[in-house]
Amino acid sequence: MRSRYSAYAKGLEDYLLATWHATTRPTGLDLTNGPQPKWLGLEVKTGAESGDEATVEFVAICRIGGRARRMQEVSRFLREQGRWYYFDGITD
Repeated sequence: MRSRYSAYAKGLEDYLLATWHATTRPTGLDLTNGPQPKWLGLEVKTGAESGDEATVEFVAICRIGGRARRMQEVSRFLREQGRWYYFDGITD
C-alpha cells in the first residue's frame, strides 16, 4: 500500500499498472490530466491477511487547487507467485 501511495505521489504510472492485478487493471492511467494533487500523507488504519488475500484500510490526504481532500479506502490485494497485486477498493 505504501509503495502505491508513493507511486501516485511521484506520478509513476508504470509502477501502478505493474502492481495492479491483471483482471482489474485499466489499460492505462493519465495522472497528468487535470488538476494535480499534492499528496500530504498516508495513514494505514488496518490490515488483514488470509492466505493469498489481504485487505488494507487507509486514509490519504492531498491538496487539489488549494483545498485539502481526504480519501479513505478499503483496498483488496491478491498474491500470485509470491507478489502482491492491488485488486480493487471501496472508497468513502
